[in-house]
Amino acid sequence: MDAGLSALTGGADLALGQTKRAPAIGSHNIANAKKAAADFETFFASQMLEQMFADVKTDSLFGGGHGEEMFRSVLLDAYAKQIGAHGSLGIGKQVLHQLMAQEVNIPGANS
Repeated sequence: MDAGLSALTGGADLALGQTKRAPAIGSHNIANAKKAAADFETFFASQMLEQMFADVKTDSLFGGGHGEEMFRSVLLDAYAKQIGAHGSLGIGKQVLHQLMAQEVNIPGANS
């Protein structure tokens, strides 16, 4: 078992015969890190979608008007929440990896 894995799994022995243990990460910290990573991906997706739709004009043929302009942000937030919840962009996974690496100081995780 390598040091990074033992640190993430609660501090198993680094190698046979060694009594030194890597720091354990509590389940509360892992849950907080996962939530923070998903929230970051949701925020990023929201900002990205807002910029993508900034110049898209409403179509009067199939709707549009003032109502669509008002509720577009609600729709884009719903899209962003789905993207963040499913990790569709992969940003949350990378953020989680970095948060966990900082938590346990895994050598070489920042490369």
